[in-house]
Amino acid sequence: MPMLAAAASESDAGDLLVMPSGILRWRAVSYRCALGRGGVRTDKREGDGATPSGRFPLRRVLYRADRLSAPRTLMSATPLTPEDGWCDDPSDVAYNQAVRLPCAGQHERLWRDDGLYDLIVVIGHNDDPVVPGQGSAVFLHVAGSNYAPTDGCVALARGDLLDVLAAAGPGDCLRIEAP
Repeated sequence: MPMLAAAASESDAGDLLVMPSGILRWRAVSYRCALGRGGVRTDKREGDGATPSGRFPLRRVLYRADRLSAPRTLMSATPLTPEDGWCDDPSDVAYNQAVRLPCAGQHERLWRDDGLYDLIVVIGHNDDPVVPGQGSAVFLHVAGSNYAPTDGCVALARGDLLDVLAAAGPGDCLRIEAP
């Protein structure tokens, strides 16, 4: 559930600001969020469970069309299929990229039973260029029960994520503050 907060400064207008305390602030509203079990780190590495600090563009939205309608957003939104995955194998040429399953390299399935990936915002972490070992599959997605820690992503309640997406568009960024 959103909490009122002070208005964002003009320079932050397009940034979803994530605080290490588990609060995401955007457009004068604050939301509770879950972060990585490894905390927030400036030196993100594959498998450390940390959420990377920095400023990352919002790239696109992926969603489970069998569980929800296309989200209202100005961003590109694509329905997921059971064959969608994300490569998290630093030795694979497709590291930190969407892949079709089956996939020989280590990967995550994006079509999950637990609902966490019913709605995913792909962010521009370690993608321009991709550097093997510096973290993969860092998304903005649906939070688990009681905002359980993620493996490095930022997660919001489903309703809160839908509210954010309704006003998000090209040029907006996720800015994760270092502790």
